[in-house]
Parts: sequence; structure tokens; C-alpha cells
Amino acid sequence: MASSAEQAGPTRLALVAGEVSGDMLAARLMAGLAPRLPGVRFSGIGGPRMLEQGLVSDVPMDTLTVRGLFEVIPRYRELKGIQNTLRERLLQERPAAFIGADYPGFNLGLEEQLRAGGIPTLHFVGPQIWAWRGGRIKKIQRAVSHMLLIFPFEEEIYRKAGVPATYIGHPLAEQIPLVPDVAGARRQLGIPENARVVTVMPGSRMAEIKYLAEPYAGAVKLLAARDPAIHFIAPMAGERQKAYFMELAAKAGLANVPLKLIDAQSHACIAAADAVLAASGTATLEVALFKKPMVIAYKVMRASWEIMRHMGYLPWIGLPNILARDFVVPEFLQHAATPQALADALWTQLEDQNNRTRLAQRFLEMHHSLLRDSAGLSAQAVLEVIGKRT
Repeated sequence: MASSAEQAGPTRLALVAGEVSGDMLAARLMAGLAPRLPGVRFSGIGGPRMLEQGLVSDVPMDTLTVRGLFEVIPRYRELKGIQNTLRERLLQERPAAFIGADYPGFNLGLEEQLRAGGIPTLHFVGPQIWAWRGGRIKKIQRAVSHMLLIFPFEEEIYRKAGVPATYIGHPLAEQIPLVPDVAGARRQLGIPENARVVTVMPGSRMAEIKYLAEPYAGAVKLLAARDPAIHFIAPMAGERQKAYFMELAAKAGLANVPLKLIDAQSHACIAAADAVLAASGTATLEVALFKKPMVIAYKVMRASWEIMRHMGYLPWIGLPNILARDFVVPEFLQHAATPQALADALWTQLEDQNNRTRLAQRFLEMHHSLLRDSAGLSAQAVLEVIGKRT
């Protein structure tokens, strides 16, 4: 049987992203592929950025978004049904390749089945086998034809495991300027240029907001009591997230927290900040690339936490600390993420000028290490997998 790469007509590629970060990464790859594959058709599941690049999405990306080990259980049958339906369609349509953008719990299982059916598979963003769940490498060996990696130290890990891999840099390092425009961001947000600004980022997923809204709002209230002149801002991923954050803060007796909620504009909110309180995840890397002092917090369902903490291999959970191999910024996990602890740590990040200078230099070096032509390198890897040259 001829492969889809050999069939006449435009190249068809399938992609799946389950979260905002994967949507951004996949959209960047799609932008790199489009000029190299005239008429290419993209289908699968993705968010607004992938849709802008021409993706035809089977279901809204939000349908897939879930966080934590136990949080997925009530939705297992729904998610499995989506996966099965997509698998059957792709095995019938036979795209030139399938590309999973992060979201490993869903994508690796799908990739394993598609690869067994003769469809080449790529996975964008290596699951953090170096941090936890190292046993996943065996599944990756079966499921993935080629890994696309966004951190430089990962390439050797996968090649030692016999998995072809390409380090393509992190797309955020290209999008975020080496020198942030603080004054411009503050003008955009209507904040005085000489103000002291703390940005609060409780995450884009409802589960993140569920566990972080109360300690975050409490920390803001404590800091505001210490310095009433501080401007507190929080980018919100959407109306649902905003309403949920306000509801949880009010239930905790924190309805009058002096926190301005801003629709989207997360990069402007980070650029404008003197310090950031961030949920663990891609946001912490964005803050580092903007060269901002930060405090990282992470909370999940108790049962999920008990499992995750026993599976961890690294002493760090925040991406800046993992990349630096050091606690360059403080982390507060689970029960340690109290309003008082977060407020005290943020105050230190605001007041310690020597630390602020050291962090700016450390984060600038990190930025340079992640800066590559990610769209071009990832697109070239896809072309090689599907047997095309440009």
C-alpha cells in the first residue's frame, strides 16, 4: 500500500493539542510547515492559534483539558471515546503523519495505535521522564517515530533510549524579546510607569484555579496590607476562569482583594511586573524569559499529590529551576503554598535588589540557550519523517 506521502494531492497532517501551551507550540510548527508544503491540510484537535493556522478541529480543545491523576477519572470514558473516534478516522484517512503536541496521557496512547497501523508519529514536547514517570520511555519507544524537544538536555536522553529526536528550541524564546518593554506594557495596561507591580497568574485551567485562587488572593491581601501602593494584576484566560476565580475568592472571604483581573494579555502583565506569583507550568518559563523575579506555587487534589511526590526524580518542579538545576526561585508545593508563605516570598523578590540582578542575568543566559528557529527546525523534522525534502 502506498503511503499518504506518496499519494497524489495535498499533504494531510493530523495534530492534537489539549492545552493552551500545546496549542501555541503546534501553531508555531504549522506556520513553519505551510510554506514548505503548499496546500497542506491540517486536521485533529486544537485551540484558537491552531485554528488560525488552518486546523479543522474535531472537537473544541477545551473538551480535552484536565489536570491531575485523579481528576481525569470521572471523564475517562468521554476522553477515551474522543480518542477512539479520532483513531478510527485517521486510520481510515491515513494522513502523512500524526503530530501530538504535548498532552501525553492522550496523545501517546493515540500515537502508539496509529504507528502500529503504519502512520508515522511525532511528539512535540518530551514528557518529563527526567522529572517523574521514567517508565514512560518504553511507551514512547513504541509510540513515537520522532521526538521534537524544546529543552537542550533532553536530546541525549531520548537518543540513548533509541528514540530519534531533534532539539528545536523553545518557541517562547523567539516570541519574547530579550529585553522586555516594561514601560510599554504598563502604558498598554493603564498602570503608572513608576508603580510597583505584582502580577498574579493562577493558571488557565479550572483545576489550577480551584486550588490556587484562595492562597493567591490571601497573599495579595497580605501584601496590600504591607504596602498599599502595590498594583496587583492578574491575566485571565477567559470569562469562565475569571468568574471562577472571583467566586472562589469570595467564598474564602476575600471578595475585596485589590486585584485587577485583566482579559488575556498575559505577556503584557508579565512584562509590566516587578515580581510574579505563578502556577507551575509553562507560565514560569514565560516569566523567566521576561527576566522577572517570581514565586512558584503548585497544588492539586490530595490523592494526586501523594502519588506524584513519590514518583518525582528531581528536587524542582518549576521550569526555571529545572533548567538552572538549582532553586533560583522559590517553590511552594501543596500545603506549603499558604497565603503567608507566598506573601513573604514575594516581598523578598520585590525588596532584594541583588537577587533581582542575579536573576535577570541567569534568565538572560537561559533565554539564549532556548533561542532557535523552532518553526523551521520542527518543520524540517516533520518533512524528513514523511519523506519530503525542500
